Amino acid sequence: MRKNLQLANKEPLFHMVKRDTISIKKAWGIRIIALFFALIACALFIVPITHLNPIEIYKTIIEGAIGNSTRLWTTIREITVLLCIAIGLTPAFKMKFWNIGAEVQVLMGGTMAAALMIYMGDKVSNWVLLILIFIFSAVAGMIWGLIPAFFKAHLNTNETLFTLMLNYVAIQIVSCCIVFWENPKGSNTVGIINSITNSGWFPKVFGMTYGLNIILVALLTIGIFFFLKSSKMGYEISVVGEGVDTANYAGVNVKKVILKTMALSGAICGFTGSLIVSGSSHTISTTIAGGFGFTAIIVAWMAKFNTFAMIPVTAVLIFMQQGSIQIATKFGLNKSASDIITGIILFFLIGCEFFINYKLEFTKIKKEV
Repeated sequence: MRKNLQLANKEPLFHMVKRDTISIKKAWGIRIIALFFALIACALFIVPITHLNPIEIYKTIIEGAIGNSTRLWTTIREITVLLCIAIGLTPAFKMKFWNIGAEVQVLMGGTMAAALMIYMGDKVSNWVLLILIFIFSAVAGMIWGLIPAFFKAHLNTNETLFTLMLNYVAIQIVSCCIVFWENPKGSNTVGIINSITNSGWFPKVFGMTYGLNIILVALLTIGIFFFLKSSKMGYEISVVGEGVDTANYAGVNVKKVILKTMALSGAICGFTGSLIVSGSSHTISTTIAGGFGFTAIIVAWMAKFNTFAMIPVTAVLIFMQQGSIQIATKFGLNKSASDIITGIILFFLIGCEFFINYKLEFTKIKKEV
């Protein structure tokens, strides 16, 4: 009996247990707590550098994100871009196809949009040009998504490495295009495309600068949600995500599903490229996606592939990112400071997912007589 008691006493005081379920309210509560601790951690990082009251720092974050109409619309623009990429990744990730190439699928779509603006800008009306941009940008992203999908479906290659390596290929292709489109010559930049005619630029909708961006992304958010939840293909994507053996048993053609899903994923990411080039920047460079192709992976995972849940996640990330840029600018810090702040926030938000899936449970000591 004494030995049993000694062994029992050696057991840890508590241990981690996987949750069976968790309410949406509780899950979001954990995320809000994580964000609160992230803000404290950011303060501990910033205060020794700036020697300012943390309240002043957080006021600067708000000022940087929504301090005036220009900053507000910039924040909204960035939210639509990040959200659109996350929506594009969702079908592939739900199928457990790890598409790490969203960054360049966006880039290829943006390059197609720039090409149409340059070569077709003075040949068709603006609305016809915009429709062509939407279609061909999506096709460009689709092709770039289908390449790794084909090899995965037929040769079972590693899609993570394949999509990652295609990033470098796409960057070189775009760099080559920029050389041909230089304006002015020798600048190694394209400059603002159609700055006089505004051909291929998104028009204002309801007086809003990025009104068309908001409408298009809102339609995609609703459409992809119901597509994945209610359509036959959405069901097939879920089944393939459960496992190839399960899909084969259910009579699903796995190869076709992989190809169709990555075509959709790449097309949405390519379409996002048109939102950036035609809808906001009106130029092309190898960095138009701004790293959002990778940040969108975090958004998709944190939202559990629910496109509506992606909206608040995206809004928080962009709000804090824009605010951290303002901190760096106002207090004379370099860009690395804003990146560190964003990284701290992401660290806490990703880490809180562990506590959503697991919980602490005290160990019960069994006494044997």
